[in-house]
Amino acid sequence: MAAPQKKRTPKNAQSLAKGQREISISEFFTKNRHLLGFDSPAKALLTTIKEAVDNSLDACEEAGFPPRLFVEIRPDKPVNLGIELSSQETKPKNGNGKSPNKEDRFKLIIEDNGPGIVKAQIPKIFGKLLYGSKFHSLKQSRGQQGIGISAAGMYGQLTTGKPVVIYSRTGLDEPAHRFQVKMDLKKNEPTILEGDETIWEKDHGTRIEITLTGSYKRGQHSVDNYLEQTSIANPHLHLTYKNPKGETSIYANSTDVLPEEPREIQPHPYGVELGILARMLTDTKCRNITSFLKDEFCRVGAVTCENILAEAGIPPRRHPRRLVQDDIQRLLDAIAVTKIASPPTDCLSPIGEDLVMAGLKSGVEADFYTSVTRPAAVYRGNPFQIEVGIAYGGQLPGDELAKVIRYANRVPLLYQASACGIHKAVLGASWRNYGVQQSRGALPTAPMVILIHMASVWVPFTSESKEAVAHYPEIIKEMTLALQEAGRQLKRHINRRAREKDALKKQNYIQKYIPFIGEALQEILGIDDVEREEVVATLTDTLERSRKL
Repeated sequence: MAAPQKKRTPKNAQSLAKGQREISISEFFTKNRHLLGFDSPAKALLTTIKEAVDNSLDACEEAGFPPRLFVEIRPDKPVNLGIELSSQETKPKNGNGKSPNKEDRFKLIIEDNGPGIVKAQIPKIFGKLLYGSKFHSLKQSRGQQGIGISAAGMYGQLTTGKPVVIYSRTGLDEPAHRFQVKMDLKKNEPTILEGDETIWEKDHGTRIEITLTGSYKRGQHSVDNYLEQTSIANPHLHLTYKNPKGETSIYANSTDVLPEEPREIQPHPYGVELGILARMLTDTKCRNITSFLKDEFCRVGAVTCENILAEAGIPPRRHPRRLVQDDIQRLLDAIAVTKIASPPTDCLSPIGEDLVMAGLKSGVEADFYTSVTRPAAVYRGNPFQIEVGIAYGGQLPGDELAKVIRYANRVPLLYQASACGIHKAVLGASWRNYGVQQSRGALPTAPMVILIHMASVWVPFTSESKEAVAHYPEIIKEMTLALQEAGRQLKRHINRRAREKDALKKQNYIQKYIPFIGEALQEILGIDDVEREEVVATLTDTLERSRKL
């Protein structure tokens, strides 16, 4: 017989309110670190390297320094806590049957030759989530949220208890500084354990050391593959990489020319929403709505501004802060029906067709390469450009699915391929039309590598871990058009190769029977052996010349 259920004591709102408190962003991501890409040891290792390398490349390019990066993954022994197991006790094992921590604990070192970081900013950059300079800036950059490198330090702190160590120097005449920083997880504030001047041989740059628990593996989702793909999309990068086994790889830069510096732009009116527009009207320093539209948005000139205000029925001299909710809604509706030029594209820095091709040639052995850079397009008022590169044939396996390399703002995307808009565009490209075998709902089967790069002032990632691009129709359309253009060039190559193969087959067939033709002519015309050999030589020479043509 079941025991009688205890009667629950009712609680009032006052008692429930005692358990409620504010949750800091660092507390939230401590429990939900999988959202940032730290959901497995192997992925955590890759994510940390990725965030640090992205920051270094952005810093070097913004300062005008051709980037030279050093990346090392060094095995790190666990701290001896003074606790020894007796001979009767069993040491804990991990999934591989090995003692944990020794091979799964690493010190990651990332060093660059960038401009360095000023002393006052170092603790906040590495010990505070959502702190950075790129979130409010509308121009192409690898970092967006100001959350990646500080989250990596947080993960290292959670798994090993060790702080982030930072060396930084801003110039030859400036002192170098060494910081040890931890994060106060309740307050989302940095705790400085050490912050003194030090001796460092570099003229300028930054060095980061993060100790964490991870898993080093080779393969598609490895750090090795990420760095190799990074070198393809950044031909101006000189990268030295040392893996945990002590093996050193050097990816030399193929050009000393930095990408064209993107310029920051104002928001485009088509990309603003009601709440954002209301906030902008409240925060602006403009004294009338006319100057507000001209100064706070791009592509709004005198005529466009006049048309918007006429459509909205708002006086040009009205103060922005005096607009009520109905006025703001009419203003937004007027923007939607007014023809406004697309935003400028000098805020973007695409790789370029020549460098996409050069990157593929440096990393992929094939016998055909092509690349396409589409004109700039817009989604939600944000300009973006799509680039596609294809490598075909050569040493690539012909009986496997094509390899797809995805990039967003020159950063490789290694995870969540099936959830990515880039993957969807490749699947829907109808490769059979271009002479490539493809099963329904699958990637094409061919000796082929497909590279797709999206450059944008704001890449719409599906999550904070920045692993997949959202399925915006405008983005998918541009990717499809770029793939179709590259596919047509591939088809011409495949058709030409087929014609050459067919012609070679026919020529080989003719060459096989040239001696018999000579013998037949000797019998018909009664020529001697010397004349017969001359006829055979003439026919052979004619065939060779036709091959060259």
